[in-house]
Amino acid sequence: MFNIICTTDPISGKDLKDISKLPHVIEGSGNGNLTIYFESEATRKAYLDIPVQRPATEHRLNLDNPTEVFIDEG
Repeated sequence: MFNIICTTDPISGKDLKDISKLPHVIEGSGNGNLTIYFESEATRKAYLDIPVQRPATEHRLNLDNPTEVFIDEG
């Protein structure tokens, strides 16, 4: 199983040393999970409150050309 562990709090930018009791979030499922650790429950909540630009169900579309037709608009 492939799992990436991030020990830098993405909200505070602080490098975390002892992660054994810190709050965390697991992004993804199955192989290829990303476990993100936070220095506090407050920074974990701030991370979870960030709005998502595209739900996972729409991952087949990119942000530059979010159409079904995939026409070069340049």
